[in-house]
Amino acid sequence: MEIVLAIGIGIFTTSGVWLLLRPRTYQVIIGLALLSYAVNLFIFAMAGGGLRVDAPPILPPGGIGDPAAIADPIPQALVLTAIVIGFAMTALFLVVLLAARGRTGTDHVDGREPER
Repeated sequence: MEIVLAIGIGIFTTSGVWLLLRPRTYQVIIGLALLSYAVNLFIFAMAGGGLRVDAPPILPPGGIGDPAAIADPIPQALVLTAIVIGFAMTALFLVVLLAARGRTGTDHVDGREPER
């Protein structure tokens, strides 16, 4: 399972970098989103992911949990916060993209269409 996750992170990263290098603004925004997804997956994977199947998700009443069997909630909270911030950043960039397209008439990164 780790190799599938590593390949997925690699695909997100390479696709994001490739889209960042494109000349259109919309492609740059999608590239930033893919890079943020790759970083979130990487943080989640390095923290253990909280994907424990051998421990119950809830402690019994009055029971004391084994710290080694409980997933660390801090990386999960950080990734959740990063996802929310990433959505807000993408929405803001899309609004700026639409305003710039309306003002310049193009969605090229430098505001000018290449001469053909």
